[in-house]
Amino acid sequence: MKDIEKNTSEVETTAQAAPEEEAPASKEAEKDTPEEAAGSAAEASGKDDPEEKDAESSQTDAADSQDAKGGARKFFSKKKEKKDKKDEKIEELTDRLTRQMAEFDNFRKRTEKEKAGMYMVGARDVIEKLLPVVDNFERGLAGADISDPFADGMNKIYKQLTAMLTDLGVTPIESVGTEFDPNLHNAVMHVEDENVGENIVVEEFQKGYKYKDSVVRHSMVKVAN
Repeated sequence: MKDIEKNTSEVETTAQAAPEEEAPASKEAEKDTPEEAAGSAAEASGKDDPEEKDAESSQTDAADSQDAKGGARKFFSKKKEKKDKKDEKIEELTDRLTRQMAEFDNFRKRTEKEKAGMYMVGARDVIEKLLPVVDNFERGLAGADISDPFADGMNKIYKQLTAMLTDLGVTPIESVGTEFDPNLHNAVMHVEDENVGENIVVEEFQKGYKYKDSVVRHSMVKVAN
């Protein structure tokens, strides 16, 4: 009986001690719960703040870029709108002046070319008419006595005439001893001669002349072989 009462008293003391031990544990749990909640809220708020800041900054940058583009468009549109009738008239007159200057330059070049061609044709005509006179002087002086005053006077006139033709650009064509050139020579006779090379001019019947770079009269020649 004593043992039973002893056990009963121990069970009662244990039951009374258990609520006292659980009470502090529950109190500690109640104390920890607000702190953990505050910590988790702080962590959540700490995590959310950078993302919100990045989103806000990106939106701000996009708005600024759009404003800048809009301002640039407005600036260029205003710049285009500022082009008034005065500027258009200036551009039109400048273009017209440039075209007229180009046309005048082409006209000047064309006129100078035509004048040079006309001068060339006129000079050739005069030279062609003077060449027979030169031929007659040469034929007359070939059999004349230079000691004769009359022949001497003819020779001086001949030299003066040839000097004038030289100043104009008239030069005789070299023929005898040169190779036959159809652009310069007019072959009227052919002869066989072993002492002379092929297509060599051996005799000149009439002297040819050139005016600058053009042939006024071909040389009338005899060609060997």
